[in-house]
Amino acid sequence: MARARARRRDARARMPLSAHLREFRNRLILAVIGVTVGAVAGWFFYTPVFEALQEPVLAVAVRDDAMVAVNFSGIATALDIRIKVSLFLGVIVSAPWWLYQLWAFVAPGLKAGEKRYTFGFLGAAIPLFFAGVALAWWVYPRAVEILIGFTPDSAANWLEAQMFVSFATRLILVFGVAFVFPVVMVALTWARVVRARTWLKGWRWAVLLIFVAAAVLTPTPDVVTMLFMAVPMCALYFAAVGIGMWRERVRAKKDARALAP
Repeated sequence: MARARARRRDARARMPLSAHLREFRNRLILAVIGVTVGAVAGWFFYTPVFEALQEPVLAVAVRDDAMVAVNFSGIATALDIRIKVSLFLGVIVSAPWWLYQLWAFVAPGLKAGEKRYTFGFLGAAIPLFFAGVALAWWVYPRAVEILIGFTPDSAANWLEAQMFVSFATRLILVFGVAFVFPVVMVALTWARVVRARTWLKGWRWAVLLIFVAAAVLTPTPDVVTMLFMAVPMCALYFAAVGIGMWRERVRAKKDARALAP
């Protein structure tokens, strides 16, 4: 009888590929709607946010008495930048919503009793995302200072607005998303998509990829900025592996008791 119940639960957990694709499409649409709503709200906060992004550039210009400024080089550049910053704010503001959609996509692979961990997933993913954003915000002015510091004293540095905003927003979002990835690892282990032992076996490659990704994604040439991203990511990776292994041991004990005559 216990085996029959277990088989029925597994059958309900299985979904054909077409159903998975439909579920992914629906969750993606809902996430995009959330980001769009956040972007509409972000439109009205464009000015203070852009001034905050520009402040490190102005600070370097005043400190070094240098010709450094953000340059709007096209007639439509100001509008493009406003849209880009609004979308950036939309992603930040709607993070709890699209993180929930990510979890809801994974949740069908869980048993009914395991879906109660939704609050645990969101309770870890949301603070980690904003912790990554906060760390990036702390790193950002130092990155600007380092990069502008390469400008020769006899030259001017007119920063093209599109590239400048892309640099700033990418840095911040990359840190935020990177800090969420270990929670996604735990969710995949919870859903039996990837075993914790698989994550553990690949730890050398994971550490290597983390450092390579940190070197590529952090847009500064210094080692310190790379370490600010790579070291916390490595720690979170091993924490996620440990949580996954603990969960698999607990689940194995429960399954053994359920199948016992």
